[in-house]
Amino acid sequence: MTSLFSIVLAAILGLLAVASAIGFILQRRATEPGSVATVHNLNARIRSWWIMVAVFGGALLLGDTATIILFAFLSFMALREFWTLTPSRRGDHLALFLSFFVVLPLHYLLLGTAWYGLFSIFIPVYAFLILPAVATLTGDVNEFLARTARVQWGLMLTVYSISHAPALLMLQTGTPSALLLVYLVIVVQLSDVFQYVWGKLLGKHRFSPNISPSKTLEGLFGGGASAILVGTLLYRLTPFSPLQAAAISTVIVVAGFFGGFVLSAIKRDLNAKDWGYVIEGHGGVLDRLDSITFAAPLFFHIVRYWFTA
Repeated sequence: MTSLFSIVLAAILGLLAVASAIGFILQRRATEPGSVATVHNLNARIRSWWIMVAVFGGALLLGDTATIILFAFLSFMALREFWTLTPSRRGDHLALFLSFFVVLPLHYLLLGTAWYGLFSIFIPVYAFLILPAVATLTGDVNEFLARTARVQWGLMLTVYSISHAPALLMLQTGTPSALLLVYLVIVVQLSDVFQYVWGKLLGKHRFSPNISPSKTLEGLFGGGASAILVGTLLYRLTPFSPLQAAAISTVIVVAGFFGGFVLSAIKRDLNAKDWGYVIEGHGGVLDRLDSITFAAPLFFHIVRYWFTA
């Protein structure tokens, strides 16, 4: 893993250095208010990417335990952002407490001990049944179905789905499992980046203004195709052939797009632009991981079913 990971990390750092240089040049040349704001947002995103790459790369270098702890923390932050924007009642407080301080740590403990059987059903079966049962003990039946659905959606998106990214570490495919996680993150995040870049350069036709006003057809197709090309070229990080890498990266890109799209629809329903403000230029943790929520489970189960012994 060390040599391949070092090459990929060096390439990413090189791209960030180039992006930083371009951002510096654009900042010096921008004069109109609109272009100044765009360049400022671009440079804010690049600065945040330096930090995110350092944190993610550092966790991987420290080992599986550090990586799982990092994702547990990210899930906690994402769940917090979800519930900061989502209305709740006093009758939800016990279920929310259990979600944050019992279900989430137990779920990641199961992941850390590689107990796949219980990991795969703990939230969608046990938490799904127990949390509504606990909520009934408060006697609050006002909008009970909607409130229960919000609790379950929050856990499924921010804990269960996101945890399938570090769950790749438990798979034995003949290649270092950490590289599978690197591959997933690179393809998903580059798809988002390329969609942003293509949209800014060529975007004219809005895809769905009611859900995501900034997304364009040019950005979606250009960004998606670019990310699939990168995913195909990086097949050596995986047990896939080039053709398999092209097909699987297509699944990742499409799933990642709909992950972001669904989370955008939820934000619009809640009258919010971003899930949070902790990542400069990006919004919240869930804004950065929204694509992972759909892509990680699909990628995990494709690899587990077809490529493990």
